[in-house]
Amino acid sequence: MKKLLLVLALMPFFFSCSSKKKMADLQSRLTELQTSSDQALAKAKANLVDCQSLTASLQGEIKKRDLDLEAKNNQLKSVQEQLDYMKKTNTNLLDRLSDLSVINKSGAESIRKSLEALNDQGKYIKDLNSSMQRKDSINLSLVMNLKRSLADINDDDVTVEVKKGVVYISISDKLMFASGSAIVNAKAETVLAKVAKVVNDHKDLDILVEGHTDAVPISTDCIKDNWDLSAKRATSVVRLLQTKFSVDPERMTAGGRGEFEPQSENKSRSGRKLNRRTEIIVTPKLDQFFNLLSAPSGK
Repeated sequence: MKKLLLVLALMPFFFSCSSKKKMADLQSRLTELQTSSDQALAKAKANLVDCQSLTASLQGEIKKRDLDLEAKNNQLKSVQEQLDYMKKTNTNLLDRLSDLSVINKSGAESIRKSLEALNDQGKYIKDLNSSMQRKDSINLSLVMNLKRSLADINDDDVTVEVKKGVVYISISDKLMFASGSAIVNAKAETVLAKVAKVVNDHKDLDILVEGHTDAVPISTDCIKDNWDLSAKRATSVVRLLQTKFSVDPERMTAGGRGEFEPQSENKSRSGRKLNRRTEIIVTPKLDQFFNLLSAPSGK
């Protein structure tokens, strides 16, 4: 009986301890859930801010694109209006010319043809500009290829440049020939081989080889004067390009300029050295060049 009373007395104490523990556990769990909820809410708010910022940026970009598109459309509209006005003006002009009593039908037709000729001339000028730009691009490509190929050659002995709309390769007399001789040195053959490789890749261009001397007179059993020496040297180069490096002879011309196109004055040793040279000039084919400069046929 005493034991039963003791158990009954202690039961509220046990229930009270158990409830407090459960409450503590629930409170801890609630705190964790609250913390997780706060973190999730903070992250969601941060994502919302980022989203709002991105949205504002996209809206700004869209607005900018819309403004650009509107400006382009306005420009297009303006150009179209100008074109329509010009067409209308030309039509009205031709109609008025036909109606004027002082201008007969033949006169109006002549003016009409003149206007058509002006249009054709404008097209010709545009085509000419396009052809000249293409020629300049070819020259630039040719110069770059030559300089790359001749990179290991002393710049004092070989220079490559564009002058008067064509490519000039100037090779010093010291590298090419012995004094008073028209026989190409073995060392110069290496240079000519590199030049030949590049020009053979541009078969739509012609090659003019010019020999140049200084003003010091020369006269031997084989060479009469500077005219003779410069011409023989040019011919030796052309012959070598043809026979050893397979350059088409129909593309080449050899010419002697003697002492009469100097690069410097002939009074000093350095000036005479510059004047003694061989120039390989790469040019458009003459028939194509003249066709380019010819007026449109029938005009």
